[in-house]
Amino acid sequence: MKKFFILSIVTVFVVISIALVLLQASAPDYKLSILESANVIMLILSLSAFYLVTRQIGKPGGAFVRGVSGATFLKLMVCMVGVLIFVATNKDTLHKPSIFVLMAIYALYSTVETILLSKMARTMK
Repeated sequence: MKKFFILSIVTVFVVISIALVLLQASAPDYKLSILESANVIMLILSLSAFYLVTRQIGKPGGAFVRGVSGATFLKLMVCMVGVLIFVATNKDTLHKPSIFVLMAIYALYSTVETILLSKMARTMK
């Protein structure tokens, strides 16, 4: 199941990367470098959250829920800081749809990660 999780997250990364390149080709206003770096950061955060949460599986007292909540909170904070930096550095040329794409990347990774981790926790007990 661990290999399946890593393979799934890397697949999400590749699919998002392809979608971002296609988006850039059809709408050049999107900043591909920012969106792709956000994709890489989310990949790294998802893999680190995986290792954080897998250490909690099997421990008593809701440790799994604390692990998932902590990982989600960590990703949310990193995303918020990233968006704030993006907005602060691009005040004059801010492309608001790029921010929505960043939020969609976060939502997609969080959804896939939570579904896979909860399946993993159920099968490992």
